Amino acid sequence: MKIIILGAGQVGGTLAEHLASEANDITVVDTDAERLRNLGDRLDIRTVQGRASFPTVLRQAGADDADMLVAVTNSDETNMVACQVAHTLFHTPTKIARVREAAYLTRAGLFDNDAIPVDVLISPEQVVTHYIKRLIEIPGALQVIDFAGGKAQLVAVKAYYGGPLVGQQLRQLREHMPNVETRVAAIFRRDRPILPQGDTVIEADDEVFFIAAKANIRAVMSEMRRLDETYKRIVIAGGGQIGERLAEAIESRYQVKIIEMSPARCRHLSDTLDSTVVLQGSASDRDLLMEENIADADIFLALTNDDEANIMSSLLAKRLGAKKVMTIINNPAYVDLIQGGDIDIAISPQLATIGTLLAHVRRGDIVSVHSLRRGAAEAIEAIAHGDSKSSKVIGKAIRDIGLPPGTTIGAIIRDEEVIIAHDDTMIETGDHVILFLVDKKHIRDVEKLFHVGLSFF
Repeated sequence: MKIIILGAGQVGGTLAEHLASEANDITVVDTDAERLRNLGDRLDIRTVQGRASFPTVLRQAGADDADMLVAVTNSDETNMVACQVAHTLFHTPTKIARVREAAYLTRAGLFDNDAIPVDVLISPEQVVTHYIKRLIEIPGALQVIDFAGGKAQLVAVKAYYGGPLVGQQLRQLREHMPNVETRVAAIFRRDRPILPQGDTVIEADDEVFFIAAKANIRAVMSEMRRLDETYKRIVIAGGGQIGERLAEAIESRYQVKIIEMSPARCRHLSDTLDSTVVLQGSASDRDLLMEENIADADIFLALTNDDEANIMSSLLAKRLGAKKVMTIINNPAYVDLIQGGDIDIAISPQLATIGTLLAHVRRGDIVSVHSLRRGAAEAIEAIAHGDSKSSKVIGKAIRDIGLPPGTTIGAIIRDEEVIIAHDDTMIETGDHVILFLVDKKHIRDVEKLFHVGLSFF
């Protein structure tokens, strides 16, 4: 697939890295020569220096015969104009744009072929807000991923000493919970992936990824660790777009406070939000945190655009007694350094956004793609189409499907039913199949499994 990526920032660079390793023809456009040089030195890609929305630059990047344009520069306006130019002059089949400003996103009819021709809109703030909201709803989870509209969920938890299954073989999970269907999809032990087998023993500190119907998630978590109590009191540091959207989404169910430095932004938040308490000040102000009883907070969320400020305020809040701390980290190099110590969960907006982008780039009928362990592995939701003659998976038991190395099928969602995968489970047309890859170089092989042969047509 020939793909042009506009913007060599963290999202554009990470996307190029993912796609270049999968035999795509990638060209990255940016005005920053040094960024392009760094990317070009690391990856097998073309780079073009210039303004992403200029027709001459897009033609130089290969827009005449590109399959897809992904506009992820830092400017909403540049992204939108680039899609317009690609549509009008080059008839690019698929145009994806990152648009951050809510003023654009709330206007119905703005993004279609008769107006601004964007096929897929990506809003990082919306993606990250939804991601954090799911973590709040399932206390103790390190990562929560929805499949088939939330019917099934993949949840990552850290196994603790004293958990009923810690020190036990995985096959005993069925004996512990005879009435609950679940499957352990992946285990990370000391940062290395382990493909789970029936005789795999769960150790303390393992990161365990399991999939189950949404209603059974809490029951399965209780096998790995003592369940955290439902959160009630939440403190948000940073009243920007993510902080505001999150407060708006959760304030009816939780006691929410926002700490924001800008007086003008505080006034806006007070006017916009219903029951959230808005405090003007610095989230790194020890006296302010003490005054607001930070020790009673169930979660402290640092959601500003400044990584260092987020890290410092989180460490201070944890030291002053906040039970759990979650922090947005924009620099991927920091994420692995800080998660799991005083900071319980580090959230990478880039990785959350990349999953949404990859779902639209993958071949076959791929509904969603999610990074596990900050990009170390992937979870994919694919739809099986065709019949037993035209499809490589339909009408076959899972044991008879030639899955690539390091790939497992965790579950199948059929209509409203969540079916946990076993060797003899048969795949039918229309099934949503949840797969896990610990080795991403086999992603093309997985996509080919879900291609429909010509006989189907």
